[in-house]
Amino acid sequence: MIDAALLPLQRRVLAPLAGGLVRIGVRADQITVTGCLIGLAAAAAAAFGAFGWALAGLALNRLADGLDGAVARLTEPTDRGAFLDIALDYVFYVAFPLGFVLADPAANAVPGAVLIASFVMSGTSFLAFSTVAAKRGLEARDYPQKGIYYLGGLTEGFETIAVFVAFALFPQAFPVLAYIFAAACAVTGLTRYAAGWQAFGKG
Repeated sequence: MIDAALLPLQRRVLAPLAGGLVRIGVRADQITVTGCLIGLAAAAAAAFGAFGWALAGLALNRLADGLDGAVARLTEPTDRGAFLDIALDYVFYVAFPLGFVLADPAANAVPGAVLIASFVMSGTSFLAFSTVAAKRGLEARDYPQKGIYYLGGLTEGFETIAVFVAFALFPQAFPVLAYIFAAACAVTGLTRYAAGWQAFGKG
């Protein structure tokens, strides 16, 4: 919901570090893949009940997610990079709550399944809209530097990460937090369906 407002600040903060990485030859795709691996390690930490390590891995994963785009903009953005960025983001978004499900299946399995299903609803509506928008040559005014058409909504990156942080800080509250955020993601999916219905109704 507030990703567009936070992006300029994020880019200013990360620009010096991104410049340093470019100077030593680090590529954006390397950062993307490394960030995903760190995110999977964070999910594994959650599964074993090491929630502090899960939180640390979450922070590093998100740092990598910002840095890969910053490095790409200082070098040469590619379609492969845009693909990896969004595809591996969703790998992490599913894996992290799955870690909490595995940590306590009896309490977390059903709310975790509902949350992941809501991610599928929200994510597929996002990607379907992006695919048709690209076919029509549309551009997102709020996200002009994104590699794909980025359709916002009630639950975007910031809100998702805020909830993931809450999972790590208050793991006993996972079921309640998961149900609440699943409902918000469902609203996001429904608004994206409506946006696609309206935007692509003709032609």
